[in-house]
Amino acid sequence: MNLIKRYFSGYKRPGGINDLLVLAFPMMVSTASDGVMTFTDRLFLARLGPDQMNAALGGGLTFQMLTFFFIGLSGYSTALVAQYYGAGKLTKAPKVTFQAILVVLLAWPFINALNPLVNHIFLNANLPVNQVGHQIDYLRILSLGGIFSLLRHVLGCYFTGIGKTRIVMTSTIVAMVFNVVLDYGLIFGKLGLPALGVKGAAYATITGSAAAVLMLLVPYFSHRNKVVFAVMQSFRFDGRIMKKLLHFGYPAGLEFLLNFVAMFIMTLMFQSRGTAAATATTIMFNWDLVSFIPLLGVEIAVTSLVGRYMGAKRPQAAHRAALSAIKVGLLYSVVVLVLFVFIPETLVRVFHPATPSQAFEEAVPMAKTMIRIASIYVLAQAFMVAMIGTLRGAGDTFYTMMLSVAANWSFLPLVYVTLFLMNLSVTWAWLAIVLVYMLFGFAIFRRFKTEKWKTIKVI
Repeated sequence: MNLIKRYFSGYKRPGGINDLLVLAFPMMVSTASDGVMTFTDRLFLARLGPDQMNAALGGGLTFQMLTFFFIGLSGYSTALVAQYYGAGKLTKAPKVTFQAILVVLLAWPFINALNPLVNHIFLNANLPVNQVGHQIDYLRILSLGGIFSLLRHVLGCYFTGIGKTRIVMTSTIVAMVFNVVLDYGLIFGKLGLPALGVKGAAYATITGSAAAVLMLLVPYFSHRNKVVFAVMQSFRFDGRIMKKLLHFGYPAGLEFLLNFVAMFIMTLMFQSRGTAAATATTIMFNWDLVSFIPLLGVEIAVTSLVGRYMGAKRPQAAHRAALSAIKVGLLYSVVVLVLFVFIPETLVRVFHPATPSQAFEEAVPMAKTMIRIASIYVLAQAFMVAMIGTLRGAGDTFYTMMLSVAANWSFLPLVYVTLFLMNLSVTWAWLAIVLVYMLFGFAIFRRFKTEKWKTIKVI
């Protein structure tokens, strides 16, 4: 009983668990809804066959790679909005958001211009022949409709920064409903819609994002937002705010980009080992994504909360918010650990194709082992997201970039040596990645303990 009391001590204090959960719970639901959208795409496509499911993973990761520099850069608007909000400079919050909108509007044509280069890489990456065409189609459609995903992200950052995470949650649930219903209709040709397979999954994703943007624009242009935050006076370039956004946001953007380039290369290496290995890897990454995405909600919430308290010059409350994020993350991660350890085969067979597949059956034992290996680091993830969210919220973005990029790029030689020089299976390569990941968790904790982040001036 005393242990439980200590765990929840300071529950209602500024930065305590209650303070965090007000922001974190809606964001956990929101990010979980995002996870459901991705999961549903791959689950439904798995019914068509392993090649379609693997194409959604490869194409989806590539789209993220192309967009995530701009997602990371514009995403720092969460912390910047939160700092202005905490400092009482309310009219500056929507000005930050408009600068972020300018960034993503310029990014959209650039993202589409890179598609031919990426397609060339697909065609020369030794991927299964039946997968490549689907992967190119999936990426092309996501890129053309990518502006909705980018705008949805920026508007969500604004509401997260001012603490209105329920608005973000509602918009994401709407996006999820659109996506799941249209996935069913457009992938399989149900509900009077054409059967488009992989293309249908991409169109469903775009439509869901567009619906979320509309849901976010309504409260953004509400009477209260116009009066309290002067949103209608924010639609102009602001050099000082743009400079802050670029200065503190570019490390996060560069981190996201470099990490996803590493992830992209690593996925290609895994998938080049054949259809069974590609299928096992896709299934494992699907469940890894599902387990991690709610923790991403905790990270976003603690970034906002730390930014708010640092803007209000209350570093101890910001420190308490970081500890609360660890506690909330650990409670969730224990549940994931139990599922990964005790029912991995049940999780794997969720992705069984509609018709018997030898490749799928060969993938099952590999995927089971990889999911069990993932259980090793799920608790470490809770620490990592809390520490990284805290450092970003305080403005310590350069260090988090350096450490995160070093971790992800160190995985590539590990995978190459394990798969191609030692000729071991994908399960051994995955084990090597997980063990090295744990070391970087310790490094980020050391940075947090120095408390240098408490001295950074952002606004």
